Amino acid sequence: MDLSWWFRRTTKSSTQHSPNPNPNPPKPQNEEEELGITEQLIDFVKSFTFDTFKNFPLQDDDDDGGSETAMTTSSSSSSRGNVRNDLSEWQQRHATLVLSKIKEISKLRYMLCPRHLKERQFWRIYFKLVKSHIAEYELCAIQLEKLKTMATENEKSSDISPYEVEMAETKHTEHISPPSP
Repeated sequence: MDLSWWFRRTTKSSTQHSPNPNPNPPKPQNEEEELGITEQLIDFVKSFTFDTFKNFPLQDDDDDGGSETAMTTSSSSSSRGNVRNDLSEWQQRHATLVLSKIKEISKLRYMLCPRHLKERQFWRIYFKLVKSHIAEYELCAIQLEKLKTMATENEKSSDISPYEVEMAETKHTEHISPPSP
């Protein structure tokens, strides 16, 4: 008894109807959690003083290109208003929420910028100081963004029908195979 037709049929139908595994990963419960605004971070940021920023050693203030804290320009920065446009999108959202939630850092920023520090220097120092508190949250945001990008690319590539792939493979083998004698 030949069951190969049944096996091909069930394999084909299971691959066609299987949904994309977890296309939308679960989101954090709230924006504060997503952006790493925890009680520990709030307490740590409240401990910052004028001298914390003023005496912080920065290497080359004008050159961000080679440092590990180089910040990328984001196209959505114009909607952020109060926050520098040289921060990543995640950093902008984090900074905006920190400024609105923790009044002490907002006051410090007002006292320091632009009289004592440039805005860029202030945020470079801030993100260096809180790096240990927010690193895993920022990494998680980067990973989620990559997953979304991969899912989008996967959806685009799954739009190609098997016939198109077969035709492309046939054309490719015709060009590769040597002419027959």
